[in-house]
Amino acid sequence: MPSPSVEMIIATTSATFGAQAAKCIVNFLTRRPVDFRILVHTGGMPSSHSALVSCMTTYVGLIDGFNSTLFAVSFGFAMIIMYDAAGLRRAAGKMAMTLNQMSSDLYHEHSDKVPDRLRELLGHTPIEVIVGAIFGIAFACLFRIYFRGHL
Repeated sequence: MPSPSVEMIIATTSATFGAQAAKCIVNFLTRRPVDFRILVHTGGMPSSHSALVSCMTTYVGLIDGFNSTLFAVSFGFAMIIMYDAAGLRRAAGKMAMTLNQMSSDLYHEHSDKVPDRLRELLGHTPIEVIVGAIFGIAFACLFRIYFRGHL
């Protein structure tokens, strides 16, 4: 049986990759073409950043207690990451969309001079963050049960 810290690393890594794989499935169901590039891109449903930090925070609570200082620090870190995913990075994505449109409009007669497009899907909607968080909590609980037989 691995140590609790190794359990947490396995659980958080699995939650992150599981969320990225879920993005491929969601993309296939909503847009149809299979696009494996989604596995390495940010944005989309569910948020893998939220899945990672919520899995880690839940695992810390399960190991050290939900009233521990380490849980409080982990919870604060998770809130910052999830706020950033739905706030700042989403705003940056909207700004990239605007700049791409301005660039296309400005260079419409000289399409060969249009600068490279900026990535637009950078952040998440609040629902993508919430689903990612639920995903991470579920992974933490399932892995803790798998490794220890109980929560």
